[in-house]
Amino acid sequence: MSQFLPPDFDKSAPVVLIAGRGEYPKLVAEKALAAGVNLRLMAFEGEAAQETIDLFPENHRVVINVGKIGAWLKAIKAFGCRYAIAAGQVKPGKLFKDLKPDIKAATLLVKLKRKNAHTIFGAIADELLANGQVALDARCFLDDQLATPGYMTKAYEKIEDTYIQHGIEIAQEMARLDVGQGVVVRKGTVLAVEAFEGTDPMLKRAGSFKTEQLVFVKTIKPEQDYRFDVPVFGLRTLEVMAEHNIGTAVLKAGSVIMVQKEQILAEAKRHKIQLIGF
Repeated sequence: MSQFLPPDFDKSAPVVLIAGRGEYPKLVAEKALAAGVNLRLMAFEGEAAQETIDLFPENHRVVINVGKIGAWLKAIKAFGCRYAIAAGQVKPGKLFKDLKPDIKAATLLVKLKRKNAHTIFGAIADELLANGQVALDARCFLDDQLATPGYMTKAYEKIEDTYIQHGIEIAQEMARLDVGQGVVVRKGTVLAVEAFEGTDPMLKRAGSFKTEQLVFVKTIKPEQDYRFDVPVFGLRTLEVMAEHNIGTAVLKAGSVIMVQKEQILAEAKRHKIQLIGF
């Protein structure tokens, strides 16, 4: 079913999809259900799309506030799930307001000396394991949606390899420092670095310089935890690139998920945006 599943994966055992924003959770659900996986849904209130929720019968789904970790652990346990797979983001602002943490969440956060995606998601994975679930690689069932090495489109714009390599080096260093996983460069100059605001706002900032030969690079952390926080490249990001004259995206092959990949490649062709895997 997927190269990212553990060797001893039991297809008959219930799997819970922990769903946040966007098309990514819906795609995971569709692929897993089509593969015959015994899937359940734990959707984040105000985050998960209704189209994702509607894929599941009422007795196979629950919708809970993202901060109610204790509540959603109980719901997952009640489903009898052996595995969990997380997909989709939560609005960045939710970490600062409207989080509404329960006692379990508050206790978890207090224990963390440094609060970032890596530490929070790692702690949640530990809580899932204690709850009886193994957190799966978030790329499971999406093997055909990953960036692949080399040009995935035609070469629409000539960019010197040294400039692309410069962008990759900067992106990898920013990821190592846990600043973000994306950058925009131009001919050896860094125009924008992704931080807490996310990819699309960074692209808009870079595009505000109104120049040409912009290269967007998306990579992973040196010790990427694929159970959570897997980098995603979607149609909306491609549209933002087109709107702001960013003609090249360089994506980490085998790691960056291209949600609705066929549509992305078709739209990239329409906008003459080149997509390259490294």
